[in-house]
Amino acid sequence: MKKLMLGNEAFARGLFEAGCSFVSSYPGTPSTEITEFAAKYPEIYAEWAPNEKVAMEAAFGASLAGKRSFCGMKHVGLNVAADPLFTISYTGVNGGMVICVADDPGMHSSQNEQDSRHYAIAAKVPMLEPSDSSEALSFTKLAFELSEKFDTPVIVKMCTRIAHCQSIVETSDRIQMEDKPYEKNIAKYIMMPGMAKKRHPVVEQRTADLTEWAENAPINRVEKGSDSSKGIITSSTSYDYVKEVCGSRYPVLKLGIVNPLPVKLIQDFASKVSEVIVVEELDGIIEAHCNSIGVKVKGKELFGNIDELMPNKVAQKLGFPYQTGDKLEDQIPMRPPVMCAGCPHRGLYYILKKNKLTVLGDIGCYTLGATAPLMATDTTICMGASVSGLHGFNKAGAAGLKTVAVIGDSTFMHSGITGLVNIAYNESASTVIILDNSTTGMTGHQQNPTTGFNLKGDPCTKIDLEALCRSIGIKHVRVVDPYNLEECDKAIKEEVGRKEPSVIISRRPCALLKTVKHPGPISVDSSKCIGCKACMNIGCPAISIVDKKAVIDATQCVGCGVCSQLCRQNAISKEA
Repeated sequence: MKKLMLGNEAFARGLFEAGCSFVSSYPGTPSTEITEFAAKYPEIYAEWAPNEKVAMEAAFGASLAGKRSFCGMKHVGLNVAADPLFTISYTGVNGGMVICVADDPGMHSSQNEQDSRHYAIAAKVPMLEPSDSSEALSFTKLAFELSEKFDTPVIVKMCTRIAHCQSIVETSDRIQMEDKPYEKNIAKYIMMPGMAKKRHPVVEQRTADLTEWAENAPINRVEKGSDSSKGIITSSTSYDYVKEVCGSRYPVLKLGIVNPLPVKLIQDFASKVSEVIVVEELDGIIEAHCNSIGVKVKGKELFGNIDELMPNKVAQKLGFPYQTGDKLEDQIPMRPPVMCAGCPHRGLYYILKKNKLTVLGDIGCYTLGATAPLMATDTTICMGASVSGLHGFNKAGAAGLKTVAVIGDSTFMHSGITGLVNIAYNESASTVIILDNSTTGMTGHQQNPTTGFNLKGDPCTKIDLEALCRSIGIKHVRVVDPYNLEECDKAIKEEVGRKEPSVIISRRPCALLKTVKHPGPISVDSSKCIGCKACMNIGCPAISIVDKKAVIDATQCVGCGVCSQLCRQNAISKEA
């Protein structure tokens, strides 16, 4: 059956058809939907893990037990999972194990541009790179075959454009896989030094065998062209752009496996064209390989290693006509991302800014507290860094600065706990604010260990944040409602003033959750409004100034009442 599918949906279909029966992931754009789609197949056990490291280790455990397994993450998530990845490369697998890493060239939803091909090279594991939804499905199935044939985890690298674009796929039935029996093998699976030394040569031989396989792999193909003055080597979305721009003019070597890369295939391709150009996003991985095997190419000198490529840029650098676009006469105002109307983080950030606190931020919706007009946060590094960084900042004794860390409930479970343990253990007078909005908001409202529901929405164990914080030695733990500014102001002043660790839990569900019932919009009494713009200081998108008076958009307002607490004229109310 042929069907139009998102790349991520096709990937999940590939998991199903390949007989995968265990999936563990942590949500991260642009990889999230793979696991959400996989969870819809009753034949696949699927879960959200607290973080990517746990997900990879769980997938390895399932593989060890003899089942085909999968874990998915975005590129920065692979940083978290790198520790098990490098050692699982040495141990190999039992049942096939596939890892998806989804890169984000252009940083549409990420804090850096990271080329995950470096991980495949460093960990010495094969990496496949599909260029559309059809390949996302077929490459996933192939990845399981390669995993079991070569005794290795296999990475399939997606990216934003492939993950979130649609194309036609042809589906087939699920392969019924028998579980491989588990056999105790100390020499293979216990990576203490004496045994790991013996596994390293196995890994090197496997790389050589995979290189040989890549020479004739059907996923690496040469497409003929009418003009041999140039030959193009490319992969993934770059291939799509090349074909859109060039059509069949130049010969193209389309690579489906990007680690290890073939040698003879590339040398033979290069010998038949006058000039070789490598078109790849971000770093010059293919280019460096070509140079190392004696094939002179052009690549990064044309395309650079910053931002994602686009057809226009490819056309420009290859000498084809391209559109520059029309310049608009009118100046269009910027529309930076903002927290939603009714977001529970807004009021708390207002109080943090009011008290002139140094705020170490983290990854999530609350990162938007750094934007105008709140501009309340000072740093955003990676998941959990706010808590760990706060401890170091305070131990270093920054003179005269009052400092807190903010971190979401899901992010706290991901990697904030260990930072809080460090604060308790090493006794820094640090205040951590957990922004508990009862979901994993930024990636689309996924469940997490604090919500009481699993990936499929079934009731499950709910982690008690208050009890957890107290159990690791935090004596002062209090809960506030971020819609109540006076309560937040009092709690923050008291806890920041302590000479010992403390935790504030700002608890209010995300305003966009379907289960949340709002009181309804409030409005402005224009006869009382003096146009002081105090209500604008919270940056709510539902509030604007018209004719020097505040106006509230009833289609956006949820009635949180935060703005009314700022109005000294009592002009904002439900009855206004």
